[in-house]
Amino acid sequence: MATNTAAQEIAAGYATEGAALELGAVIVDGAVDPTARVRIPFATLNRHGLVAGATGTGKTKTLQGLAEQLSNAGVPVLLADVKGDLSGMARPGETNDKIAARNADTGDDWTPTAFPVEFLSLGGSSSAVPIRATITQFGPILLSKVLDLNDTQESTLGLIFHWADQRGLPLLDTKDLRAVIQHLTSDEGKADLKGIGGVSSATAGVILRALVNLEAQGGEDFFGEPEFEPADLLRVGPDGKGVVTLLELADQAANPRLFSTFLMWLLAELFEDLPEAGDLDKPKLVFFFDEAHLLFTDASKAFLERIEQTVKLIRSKGVGVFFCTQLPTDVPNAVLSQLGARIQHALRAFTPEDQTALSKTVRTYPKTEHYDMEKALTSLGTGEAIVTVLSERGAPTPVAWSRMRAPRSLMAAIGEDAVTAAAKGSPLFAKYGASVDRESAYEKLTARIADAPPPPADAPAPEPRERAERAEPGFVEKAFASPVVRSFLRSAASALGREITRGMFGTRRRR
Repeated sequence: MATNTAAQEIAAGYATEGAALELGAVIVDGAVDPTARVRIPFATLNRHGLVAGATGTGKTKTLQGLAEQLSNAGVPVLLADVKGDLSGMARPGETNDKIAARNADTGDDWTPTAFPVEFLSLGGSSSAVPIRATITQFGPILLSKVLDLNDTQESTLGLIFHWADQRGLPLLDTKDLRAVIQHLTSDEGKADLKGIGGVSSATAGVILRALVNLEAQGGEDFFGEPEFEPADLLRVGPDGKGVVTLLELADQAANPRLFSTFLMWLLAELFEDLPEAGDLDKPKLVFFFDEAHLLFTDASKAFLERIEQTVKLIRSKGVGVFFCTQLPTDVPNAVLSQLGARIQHALRAFTPEDQTALSKTVRTYPKTEHYDMEKALTSLGTGEAIVTVLSERGAPTPVAWSRMRAPRSLMAAIGEDAVTAAAKGSPLFAKYGASVDRESAYEKLTARIADAPPPPADAPAPEPRERAERAEPGFVEKAFASPVVRSFLRSAASALGREITRGMFGTRRRR
C-alpha cells in the first residue's frame, strides 16, 4: 500500500488539464502502478527536452513512441534515423507476450497502428528521397563546422562567401566554392579583395584540402540543387496525423559531422522562416536531434552561443527540440539548461569518466525522497527511464522512475525495397529526386577566364578594380567606389556584417 501511495504522490505532479503525451507508469521499490501515469503536456513541448541513455537501454523505442503520439495529435515530426531501424513506423506493430506484459504494466490500451512517414536521406544513392542544400544557403559558419576549420579559417571562409554574395556568384556545390577560392588566390582575385582583406595561400590550401575530404565522404552529392525547403517538414496527412519525416545518413555514414550540422541548418532555417507564434496548445513541429554529441564536439565558443540562442528563441516559433545522446554531459550546460523535459535511460559506470558523468547527472535532477538517484540511474531496465518534465504551470515535476509505453508501430526495419517504393510514391520525390546543375560560380568564373581578350602587347594592364567593374557593371560595383561602403565592407567578417544578409548561423535569408 505504501508503494502505491508513493507512486500516486509522484503521479499527482504529472496531472494535466490539457492534452498530454503519455510516457508510461511510475515504479517505486520495484513495483509498477499502471494507474500512476507519467506524461508531458503538449503545451510545454516547445520548452524542449533531452532523451539520454547508454546503447541498448531503449532510447530509440522511446523516440518512436514520442513521435507516434505527436503524429496522432496532428504534430509533424522530424526524426533522425541514424541506425535505420525506425522505418517500421510506416507499418502497424505486432503483438507478443512482452508487448502484452508492457501494456498491462503501463495501463495502455495498445492498438497496432501505422503512421504517415516520409523517407529522406542526405543526397547519395539511398533508396529514400535525396535532399540537398546549396553551399550559399548553408553559409560559412555551418560549413566551417563540417570542414573542421579553426576560427581564423572560418573568418577567411566568411570573407569568401561575402565576396561571392556581393558579386552575384551562386555557390551551389563544392566545385563552385573551389573555383571561387582558386580565383581569390590568383593575381586578379587578390586585386578584387583589395581594401576588404585577403585570402592567404596557406589558409586557402587548408580549406581546399578539407573540401576534397568532404567530397570523398559523399559531400559532393549532398551540396547542390534542388535545395530542400524546411517548410516541407510541416505537413499533416489527409487523416489529420502529422507527417513523420525520417532522415537517414545514407552515404553520409562516413561523415556524421555533416549529418548533425545539416540538422542544425534545418533548425536555423526554420528559425529564420517561421513567424512568431507565442504559446500554443501544441507545437507546430517537434525536432528530434539524434547523436547530438556530434554537433557539440570541437565546436567553437561562437558556434555554441548560436546554438544556445537558437534553442532559446525557436520555442516562440512553435518548434520543440529534443536532443538525443548517450550522456547528458554531451550537451553543454548552457543548452542543457534550456531543456524542460528529461527522459534518462540507464547509464553505465564502468570507468572513472563514466562515474564522473553519473555524479554530474544526479546533481541535475530535483531532490527526491523516493529514489537513490545514483543507484536508480544504473539499475534501470530496458525501456525504463528516470523522468522529470515541466508541468502546465512551468514547474519541474517530481522525479519518476517510469516504465515506458511500447510503440504501436512496427519495432523493426521494413526493408530497402519497401522504403524505395514509399519514397518514389511521395510527392517529394518529384520535387527533389533529380539533381539540377544550373549556371553558378564555377561556370561564370570559367567563362570569364575563357572570354577575356589578351591585352595588347604595348598597352599597360588596366587596374584590377577597373577590370572587375567592366566585367560586371551595376549598382553594387559602383557602390564599391564609395569610401563609406568600403569601410563598411571591412567589417563583413564580423557578426553584424553577416547578419545584414545572413541569419544567426550565417545561412542566407530566403526571399
